[in-house]
Amino acid sequence: MAVPGRRNDLVDDGEIDEEFVALSEDEDRPLPEHLFALADAAQSGNVTALVTALDNYDGKVDDPIEDGDTLLHISCLYGHLPCVQLLLERGASLECKDEEGAIPLHDACAGGFTEIVRYILDFAANIDGCLTRMLNTVDSEGDTPLHHAARGEHLGVVELLLRAGACPKKENTYGQVPADMADQGTEVWKKLTGDQVEASTHTIN
Repeated sequence: MAVPGRRNDLVDDGEIDEEFVALSEDEDRPLPEHLFALADAAQSGNVTALVTALDNYDGKVDDPIEDGDTLLHISCLYGHLPCVQLLLERGASLECKDEEGAIPLHDACAGGFTEIVRYILDFAANIDGCLTRMLNTVDSEGDTPLHHAARGEHLGVVELLLRAGACPKKENTYGQVPADMADQGTEVWKKLTGDQVEASTHTIN
């Protein structure tokens, strides 16, 4: 499932819940019972239920549940760190893309879930090349995880991404750098514009 409102403004959790339920209960496209158990556990953050659903599932942990979203996407979208930890222990991929080209890190950054972002970055650092690939992954509109964090004004996440090596000068499809996603004058905007200047200076030297 695509993150509701991800391309423009973030919406609150209540709106996300309504979107999820509406899609899951759509009479034309009902979510199969075995997938619903997985999705419901990941969405609600019920680790015990997720363990049971995974143990009873014959497919793979990275199978798309809805709109290309894997269980890891859903867990990151709803901000459930214990589910993220479980799924990564079960071998979930950090680089699976949904129908809009977003990876789970995009969802965690959009939601401002600092602890999940930190955990994912630390986990990826132990996989050859994974961290760099994730930071540079763009969705269908050319947005990196840093763009998503900036759009939501999530300073803590922005700082984590920059320390991990995210580029503040990378442009999306519309020629916008991450700083353009934030409101001018905010702490996120100041942080990103400052890092742009520093990056440019290092490039010149």
